[in-house]
Amino acid sequence: MGLTADICDVHKDKVVLADPLFQCYGQKKTFYGPIHTVKVYEDNVLVKKALEEIPAGSVLVVDGGASMRVALMGDNLAAIAQNRKLAGVIINGAIRDSGDINAMPVGVRALGTCPFKSMKKGEGETNIPLLFANVEWKPGAWAYVDEDGILLSDTKLPLE
Repeated sequence: MGLTADICDVHKDKVVLADPLFQCYGQKKTFYGPIHTVKVYEDNVLVKKALEEIPAGSVLVVDGGASMRVALMGDNLAAIAQNRKLAGVIINGAIRDSGDINAMPVGVRALGTCPFKSMKKGEGETNIPLLFANVEWKPGAWAYVDEDGILLSDTKLPLE
């Protein structure tokens, strides 16, 4: 069985399921960890900053307003996530360099791809609750991700 199926069997009352909007990128299909959040729109400066600063083992959740006009992450930012041993990245928006990212040992979920670079203004917010995919992404809550879906829990769940 998979991670999320096992969690649902044991902790169904402690999790919520994000709507299945996301494509899977990178070689790491399963990941979990505490959530850190960034809210931006077509600008990835704060995404890079968060990737460089959040603790190893974390899941960076980026609300890009579901824009598919520019990418909020490419292979260079995915390499930061890989090198810093982040659990994974979930983006309500687009990525680019998907072929390169798919060859990397990282876990990335995004709505899709776009070859255009984002702006570099540094606008946005960090460490705030986000609302997308019909769930609330709270800083400090936990995300559990695999091929079956994305589960959110207010607390770390014991994994058997």
